[in-house]
Amino acid sequence: MGSSGVSKPNKGYLGVTEPISWSGPNDFDVIKTQELEKFLADVGLYESQEEAVAREEVLGRLDQIVKVWVKKVSRAKGLNEQFVQEANAKIFTFGSYRLGVHGPGADIDTLCVGPRHATREEDFFIELHNMLAEMPEVAELHPVPDAHVPVMKFKFNGVSIDLLYARLSLWVIPEDLDISQDSILQNADEQTVRSLNGCRVTDRILRLVPSIQNFRTTLRCMRFWAKRRGVYSNVAGFLGGINWALLVARICQLYPNALPSMLVSRFFRVYTQWRWPNPVMLCSIEEGTLGLPVWDPRRNFRDRLHQMPIITPAYPSMNSSYNVSSSTLRVMTEEFQRGFDICEAMEANRSEWDTLFVPYPFFEAYKHYLEIDITAENEDDLRKWKGWVESRLRTLTLKIEKHTYGMLQCHPHPGDFSDKSKSFHCCFFMGLRKKQDAPTREGEQFDIRATVEEFKLAIGMYSLWKPGMEIQVSHIKRRNVPSFVFPNGIRPLRPPPKADKETSSQKKLASESVPAGDEGPSGTINTKEAVESRKRKQLGDPTEASPEFKVPKIVEKSSPAANVCPEEAEALAITKIIGGGGLSTAGAEAPPEQLDELDYLESEVQKKDFEGDNSNSIESLTAKNSAAQNGSIPSNFTSNGGVEELEVFAFCILFLFLFIYHFLIIGGCKEKLVAVFIIYLQHHICTTLLFDCHSALYNGHRGIFSEYYVLRHVIFG
Repeated sequence: MGSSGVSKPNKGYLGVTEPISWSGPNDFDVIKTQELEKFLADVGLYESQEEAVAREEVLGRLDQIVKVWVKKVSRAKGLNEQFVQEANAKIFTFGSYRLGVHGPGADIDTLCVGPRHATREEDFFIELHNMLAEMPEVAELHPVPDAHVPVMKFKFNGVSIDLLYARLSLWVIPEDLDISQDSILQNADEQTVRSLNGCRVTDRILRLVPSIQNFRTTLRCMRFWAKRRGVYSNVAGFLGGINWALLVARICQLYPNALPSMLVSRFFRVYTQWRWPNPVMLCSIEEGTLGLPVWDPRRNFRDRLHQMPIITPAYPSMNSSYNVSSSTLRVMTEEFQRGFDICEAMEANRSEWDTLFVPYPFFEAYKHYLEIDITAENEDDLRKWKGWVESRLRTLTLKIEKHTYGMLQCHPHPGDFSDKSKSFHCCFFMGLRKKQDAPTREGEQFDIRATVEEFKLAIGMYSLWKPGMEIQVSHIKRRNVPSFVFPNGIRPLRPPPKADKETSSQKKLASESVPAGDEGPSGTINTKEAVESRKRKQLGDPTEASPEFKVPKIVEKSSPAANVCPEEAEALAITKIIGGGGLSTAGAEAPPEQLDELDYLESEVQKKDFEGDNSNSIESLTAKNSAAQNGSIPSNFTSNGGVEELEVFAFCILFLFLFIYHFLIIGGCKEKLVAVFIIYLQHHICTTLLFDCHSALYNGHRGIFSEYYVLRHVIFG
């Protein structure tokens, strides 16, 4: 197994395609880059020398601690003294710190690599945890062993640390260990592969960009821009640090000789026109020799559901942006368009860098919001409860999109807020609006009360729930947004109708018709609070609407690029790049109708309920999809029987189910009894087929659906 390290290939360029432009900087680019670097320094994105030294000291101290820990573990397991002295563990860094784009106060993502006899569950999360807890330098120690990537969070001498653990199959960890080698993944469990992925991806990115310094400056700029515009949050359905790094690295590949000012401009130009869900890739996807599943929409159904694939360059290649939904993708594409317009204005000397970084006016951008309030009994419970709710907010966005057939769009705020007048309180917000290009029907309403109740029911299934952990979801209008969300608790004056005068994409504000008796767009959002408020007739507010998104048209040219001007040649090259090549969801077989990402996630949960959870097997995903890889039969039908027999069987079961179900309903049976009947059928007849039946039941009888999940949780755990 060879190294996965990459040097500049013989083809003369980095990446899966040729660069769009080899042009170097002109005088204007040099001046604009100097202005950009000064701006980034003035806003405080660079740490001081003293803080840099303090971080190095903390990392050195942490490396000493894990070396002592692994020797202690080796001795406790009865290994001989010579082996104990040779036992070793090593600390690696990844993320923004390893990329060199961290700022003051940022945490350090670290990875502890240990030998095969040092376990994660007992030795790392118990023994090492206890050692750290006894140290006076350590504060706010918080282990999260059940996370997708298990992590231990703490502060060491005031420096925030996120510590992961990778258990290798080696008895001794060499001091010069190279984790970029694919062989390091051999016989590794799934959690170890995930933990190693951060370091391997970070190192691979640095090898795949033509200029590390230009990459770092550009990435600093884009991270700061994303935070100011409210699109920096992986958990909220936007993009996190690694996603932005991959997007910037691809632009660096496409413009290898450009300075940061030009790279920022081209970032917006390319991604404004990008044809999602065509993937962004820094290199070709390697199949590898270890049999680990890689991102491939041609084979894996779930990969076809991804809205904005950004593929990691290290084996096994994965989609790093699987949290993106259609609503958050819409928000980001609008922001890309705004950035493109501002950069165009800067090239014409009609704008400056500070205009690009104007904070997004979230609480002025929408007429309707969802407020999600959570409370707990103490600070520790609130931290756990907040983490759980925040991790599930994405499902609320998906449910609203699904249950309104995409007509109601959600914009989750990436941050959280706290009302200081309440003890142990935290809240999140979502902006709501009707889909802009949807036809307007008088009196149309969106009733999402049942959707909200379903979400609250799912949140209540938290395994670590304690008394006092409460959640409340309410619909509020713009004028009722609480004052504590604004800086210093002061609500700003209403801005003029044109929020961003400098952007052409936001100059046109669409007025929406207002039905009699309702405020806001013609699609009114109903929650319990909204039903009461609708009793009061009020006039609509036509002064606010979200910006209209327009993609600049690229005119195809039949003549060679050499015969057109540089701008047209670049446009042609961009069109070729964004058209997609290699792996793409466009070339894959279309997913079955009426089955979206939320359907898939729910069906996977059901499969685990009845088939057992195979998540510990790293090949479980490919094994589940192998029966339908060729697309000749539906993936649901994986038994050895013929398709026709299965169709007949499915029809009979469905007919029997519906007959008995309606008999029970007409007979006046209680909802709990009907729910028990459904559970019995699912467990003893046909899980896969009856999933569609219970989905139909959900659409008609939300109360039974709720009872169904409560009873199933009680009966089967």
